[in-house]
Amino acid sequence: MGPVTELGPEWTVGEDGVPWRRAARVVVIAPGPRALLATSHDVDDPGRAWWFTLGGGIEPGESAREAAVREVREESGIDLAPQGLLGPVATRSAVLDFAAGDVRQEEEYYLARLGSEPPVAHSGWTELERASMDLVCWVDPAVLRSGVEVFPPALADLIERLAAGWDGSVERLT
Repeated sequence: MGPVTELGPEWTVGEDGVPWRRAARVVVIAPGPRALLATSHDVDDPGRAWWFTLGGGIEPGESAREAAVREVREESGIDLAPQGLLGPVATRSAVLDFAAGDVRQEEEYYLARLGSEPPVAHSGWTELERASMDLVCWVDPAVLRSGVEVFPPALADLIERLAAGWDGSVERLT
């Protein structure tokens, strides 16, 4: 089936009629450990907010690693080197309540380790990101255990495991 143009060029309609895309996400970790994360809200329910890793759709002709680097740059202003990413360290298949209703995303997660916490900029946000994203900042994993909604749900544990060292395996997240 063809692309879902209102969502973007990376979205297509699956055989089940649900829009889907491949996505690349990055767990960016600085000493502490602290992770570079975003918080967003539901445009239809502004009281609902959640934390998540930076990343997004893989555009036509782009590798997952290239998409991961581009997304971090667009969402935070931080330039990562594609060859500096480790992984993929994890994968996840998720059904999300997104701009047009339920969508499916097949995600690859990469790891970027930084020696400090560079400043964050929001100038590269898309129109949809400006409408729904609230903040990109450095976060202690303990914040993710304070009752807030988090995607993926075990993100705090993943950050702490990766901060302690990556063993080369690819974890399947639920």
